[in-house]
Amino acid sequence: MNIWVDADACPVVIKEILFRAADRAQITTTLLANHFIKTPPSKYIDFIQVGAGFDVADNEIVKRAVENDLVITADIPLAAEVVEKGCLALNPRGELYTESNIRQRLNIRDFMDTLRSSGVQTGGAPPISQADRQMFANNLDKLLAKRK
Repeated sequence: MNIWVDADACPVVIKEILFRAADRAQITTTLLANHFIKTPPSKYIDFIQVGAGFDVADNEIVKRAVENDLVITADIPLAAEVVEKGCLALNPRGELYTESNIRQRLNIRDFMDTLRSSGVQTGGAPPISQADRQMFANNLDKLLAKRK
């Protein structure tokens, strides 16, 4: 198992949890983004800077991830693609995307997108809370424990 991080929009506190987990579990963790992201020195943490453009990092993750890898993303279409490949997908709030829930998440996302495009102000997601951080860390630990 490798961990792939859609790092462009991943909150710093979540990246810090991932950095600690990578070293603790000795698991290769690769961040992909189209802007430079500083990572701590570790033989388990890599960074790949991709070109600018819409979904360039997402496409690279889909290309590189293989079955049973873990992808960290809040991007629901990316999560759907990697789940279809047999990967695990965890969002920064700790929600695990699965074959049984990803279609519903895509439908909600598309509905909200339709509302926004018709002029309805839907607001954004609230900031990551302490409970979200804890849920992410707990679910990450569970997934890493299962791999052994």
